[in-house]
Amino acid sequence: MDRFLSNSVNNIDAKGRVSVPALFRQVLAARGFRELYALQAIGQPAIDVGGMDLLERYEARMADADPFSEDYSDMSLFAYGDGAFLKFDAEGRIMVSDFIRSHTGITDRVTFVGRNHFFQLWEPSRFEAYRAEARARLTARRSSRGMSEGAPE
Repeated sequence: MDRFLSNSVNNIDAKGRVSVPALFRQVLAARGFRELYALQAIGQPAIDVGGMDLLERYEARMADADPFSEDYSDMSLFAYGDGAFLKFDAEGRIMVSDFIRSHTGITDRVTFVGRNHFFQLWEPSRFEAYRAEARARLTARRSSRGMSEGAPE
């Protein structure tokens, strides 16, 4: 497996740590990631988490922008000012810090959501609400395009 797939809810322990799902840890190990890069998602109460490739994607976009432009400034603030590094402990847990909690509303449980080359951390009820909204949008698009049941065209 080489992509983050599915979702899982895990409890935060008394010390503020949560176990990264085993399938996600397998992807991270296969990619050789020992440290995680995390940033506050734009437009969602979630934290995007991945390896250095996630940060490098934003840096590549910034490299294409004028370093004196507002776009560059905004992307720089997003990638660096709203970013942090997360470390695993020996048991595959990460600390659920104020950086995570303040943006997501996470308290005692975390929903891990696979997003292909990265994953997200969500407060469980917020994720369920967002997932219902996303499903409704997709259903409406499929209906408006006359798409059949099953896989998207």
